[in-house]
Amino acid sequence: MKKIGIPCIIMAMALLVQTGCTHVKPWQRGTLADYTMRPDRDPLGDAQAEHIYFSREGASGGRGVGGGGCGCN
Repeated sequence: MKKIGIPCIIMAMALLVQTGCTHVKPWQRGTLADYTMRPDRDPLGDAQAEHIYFSREGASGGRGVGGGGCGCN
């Protein structure tokens, strides 16, 4: 039973990994290259969100932001 079970598990895992591999069609590349799909499309908004997040993280001290977890700079 164990001799049959291990190869079956390996084969099932290999098949599951292959389902995640896909080719991007030419007409889908335009959608993926759109400005709204970029993670850095709004630098000001990203800077504000980063400032708020890291100024509230008292344990890490923030990322180049003065002050601790109180939010004061």
